[in-house]
This record gives sequence, C-alpha cells and structure tokens, in this order.
Amino acid sequence: MRSGAQLYTVRAYCGNTDALSETLKKVADIGYTTVQLSGVCAYDPDWMAEELKKNGLICALTHYDGNKIRTEPEKTVEDHKKFGCGYVGIGCMPGGLHDPEDYDRFVSGYKEAAKRIAAAGAYFMYHNHHMEFMRAADGRLYIEKLADAFKPEEMGFTLDTYWVQYGGGDPAQWIEKLSGRVPCIHLKDMACVDRQPRMAVVGEGNINFDRVLEKAEAAGTKYLLVEQDDCYGEDPFECLKRSYLNLKAMGIN
Repeated sequence: MRSGAQLYTVRAYCGNTDALSETLKKVADIGYTTVQLSGVCAYDPDWMAEELKKNGLICALTHYDGNKIRTEPEKTVEDHKKFGCGYVGIGCMPGGLHDPEDYDRFVSGYKEAAKRIAAAGAYFMYHNHHMEFMRAADGRLYIEKLADAFKPEEMGFTLDTYWVQYGGGDPAQWIEKLSGRVPCIHLKDMACVDRQPRMAVVGEGNINFDRVLEKAEAAGTKYLLVEQDDCYGEDPFECLKRSYLNLKAMGIN
C-alpha cells in the first residue's frame, strides 16, 4: 500500500494551473509519490501527465465532473488514461443524499456509466460521507444498498475513515465488508476538540489506524489517500506532512 495526498486538502492552492503546478511540487517535496486530483482547477490531461512525470508522482484517483462521467464515460476514461489514472471517482451523490429519490436518481443515472467505464478499462469509485449510513425505509443502510445496486466490477468505494466513523460506523469493519472493492481509501482522522468532532492529521485523533491498515491490506487496498477537508487555520501542507510522517512511522510510505 502507498500513501498519497488528496489535493482537496490544499484546494485553496490549486485555483489555476500555475498554482496547481507549484502544489504538485510541494506535495512531492514532502515525500508523497501519489496524489488524488480533487478540488483543483480545470487542466489538460496531457499537461497533467507532464506535471506528474516532472514531479515523480502518479495520480491514483480523481473526483471528476459527475455530468461528464454520466454522459461521456468513454471520453472520461480516455482522458484519465492520458495521465495514467485508472480510478474515476465521484465525490458524492450529486446534490447529496436527502431522500430516497436522490438515491434512485443516482443508481438509475450512473449504473450504465459505471458499466461503460469498466468496459473501457477503468473503475468507477464512489466516495462516501456520513449520509450513506442513514437507514432507508427498508431498514438497510444506504451504503449497503449501493453495494448491492452496483456489481463489484462496476463500482468500488473510496471509503473515508472520518465520515464512516461520523456516521456511526467502524471504518475497519466497513473496509472488511467491502473487501475487493476498496482499492483506494481516504485516511482522515477524527479528534474531539471543545466537545466537538474535528478532522485531524492522521495519527493525531482517535481512529484506530492500526486496525484500519490491517483490514485495508487484507481487503486489497492499494492507495491510502490522506485528506483533511478543514485544517482549522493550520497550514494544510504542514498537516499533509505530519500525516505523511505519522504514516511512515506506521510502516506506510
């Protein structure tokens, strides 16, 4: 397994291609060899391929435009392949998951796209928040329903450790439950500050990452992508660095 930087953490420094280029260099200088492209400016796929190569980086996963995924799946895969990325991700259910109709629209709208992405040689990845741990009218969790609605070869899950725990789940247990469908996961710690849950540097909160890493290894996870949506005024690059060093101390490079 390899650690990586989810660039959503440093999205404030990715607003144009010059800034994105500098951010990729900074992330590589920390020691990361893998990134996820999310929350960044528009970029030409060939330009991205050169930038990644220049910095000794690979792109494991994206959070891509949901409309393009749905309406142009083959073109989406073609563009991803230009910069060597085989995992086409979506950051959430478009519009969020507020009611059963949102769930039904997602399944009906993306089922065919997921099949076509697989046929084109890539893999569609769904990133959870806490909403997927609500129970539907039939008593099942929405994440369970998603896992059944899409075949394992059609859609994987970018399980986010923080949001699983925030939703009342056990991150390690869910990695185990979705074994074989979690090639990429988000490592995000949860701390309690002023009686409130907060996102934290990996290893500086309360999530049991020893168990998470053990289950991820067994589940076939390849990429452990560090993400911290909110750094609460701290330098996000410094937060990424501390997460990198803490993971290195756990035996992950």
